[in-house]
Amino acid sequence: MSGETGSQERPTFGILVFDDVEVLDFAGPYEVLTEARDERNQPCCTVTMVAPAPEVRCRGGLRLRADVVMGETPPLDLVVVPGGPGTRAEGDVLERLVSFVREQHQLRVPVASVCTGAFVLARAGLLDGLSATTHHDWMDALRTAHPAVHVVTGKVVDQGDVLTSGGIASGIDLALHLVGRWFGMDARARAAERLEGPWR
Repeated sequence: MSGETGSQERPTFGILVFDDVEVLDFAGPYEVLTEARDERNQPCCTVTMVAPAPEVRCRGGLRLRADVVMGETPPLDLVVVPGGPGTRAEGDVLERLVSFVREQHQLRVPVASVCTGAFVLARAGLLDGLSATTHHDWMDALRTAHPAVHVVTGKVVDQGDVLTSGGIASGIDLALHLVGRWFGMDARARAAERLEGPWR
């Protein structure tokens, strides 16, 4: 991944959304990534919301219009996959999500998950032989469904071009980790200070 901002063109991070996505799973990373600033107070990255359809209905009923639908996605530098019931709903949409994630990874795009987004990565075969985490309530299910994955407890598990994070609010930890990894620890510190929370 990149070093300090300014060494290359501003990267584009894609956040995948879908019906029954968990709101905080994508909203936390979206907030951190869109507000991350470099030393000149310029945005560190561009964030685009990617979905199977122009509009999705999130868990709880919130409607969300995507920036772009899968199949029309611009080149991405990173894909974040949130969790929610939609990651476990069998059917064509889930298979399209899995295929999209697999194709992005084959293009050497790093892929990260929040919460049960790890199930999408696992179905795509990206977690085989790797350590990974998910929401604590879903760890046993992930182990059972995907025995080739070494499921561990942790806020963020960084395996290079594949990253996973724990449940729901852990998406904020993931996004701060990504800011630090891509843009440096000073950028991460600025992003964490803005949150006025336990992230330091």
